[in-house]
Amino acid sequence: MNLDGHVVVAGLGFGDEGKGAVVDALCAGRPTTAVVRFNGGAQAAHNVVADGRHHTFSQFGAGTFAGVPTHLSHFVLVEPFALATEARQLEAAGIRNPLALLSVDGRALLTTPFHIHANRAREDARGQARHGSCGKGIGETVWYSLLRAANPGDVVEGQEVLGEPGEAPTVADCARPAVLRRKLDALARFYAPLATPRHSVDELVALYRDFAAAVRITDGEETGRLADRGRVVFEGAQGVLLDQHHGFHPHTTWSTTTPHNARELLAGRPHTVLGVVRTYHTRHGAGPFPTEDPAVLARYPEAHNGAGEYQGAWRAGHLDATLLDYAIAACDGVDALAVTHLDADRPRVVLDHGSPAVELTDPLAWFGARLPVAVTGYGPDRADYRVARPSRVPVTICG
Repeated sequence: MNLDGHVVVAGLGFGDEGKGAVVDALCAGRPTTAVVRFNGGAQAAHNVVADGRHHTFSQFGAGTFAGVPTHLSHFVLVEPFALATEARQLEAAGIRNPLALLSVDGRALLTTPFHIHANRAREDARGQARHGSCGKGIGETVWYSLLRAANPGDVVEGQEVLGEPGEAPTVADCARPAVLRRKLDALARFYAPLATPRHSVDELVALYRDFAAAVRITDGEETGRLADRGRVVFEGAQGVLLDQHHGFHPHTTWSTTTPHNARELLAGRPHTVLGVVRTYHTRHGAGPFPTEDPAVLARYPEAHNGAGEYQGAWRAGHLDATLLDYAIAACDGVDALAVTHLDADRPRVVLDHGSPAVELTDPLAWFGARLPVAVTGYGPDRADYRVARPSRVPVTICG
């Protein structure tokens, strides 16, 4: 384990494990060239509290308060409206010209108002069988990108193709108005039977052109250049139990939440994979939750996560040893753990499905028996986080 080198941060639950605080602690403690986001999009919600400031990072990397630039890799779905809103919030929090800290791979797919409205229309139509979508258009963005060879009436990934699809718009298109207009016109026609946003294609072309002028759009070699320049922290979004391949379908996100995207971006460069886990499990919205217990929800008030604006209720349950081991295996193993919310009073663990929850009398010892614990977090503030030192010692527990 070498936390001075490249570090990949992945959540081992249903999301909301504390990845943002862990990334912030990693960036604040050692020189870092960049935070690279390797999955997800505007639905991420990574809370960081540092030096009296709080921000819920969505598309910007959680190292921003530590002054570390963000690179959005081609695996990220980019939503310029939400990005502009987040930039204004960061400016209010004292970050000068946040967009100057951002670079984006031009191949990254654009999430547009067409995708968002279609996503919400489909989720609303599911009624009691909702998937638990955030309503941010993530799955719809990916789905549309798969339709280039599809025809009206085809069924792709369980959804019928209602119209004639076109090419999916990318971030690089924002600097090519004619190309962007052609793709957005196709989007508008395709989604007209399902949903129509309030923004016209003309408005979107103008707004996205401004976006292209405000951020640095890169080629596909940028992550490699950053990694060769210095230490990079790879920030995952959501958790392994929501992964598109390893989660409980259909209650999953259309994204690879395991470290595999980051490993591909690193192209064989040495790195450490850090799996983030709370001392209890949480999840937002619909979907299975074997150890859910309303008493856990009542016992551990949540400072920065409430009911999702579209997704629905915040839920909590006991730590699930079986699911934790499953998540680690889905990652093809992790090198160490980051354990957060250690201030939770007497958390419990379900060791086997169907067995009663038992008290974790010494949570750090329990986690440490599975894997080295490299980062510990006791509260929401950076001051409550500790990163193992020296870097090559397997386990250093700080409190």
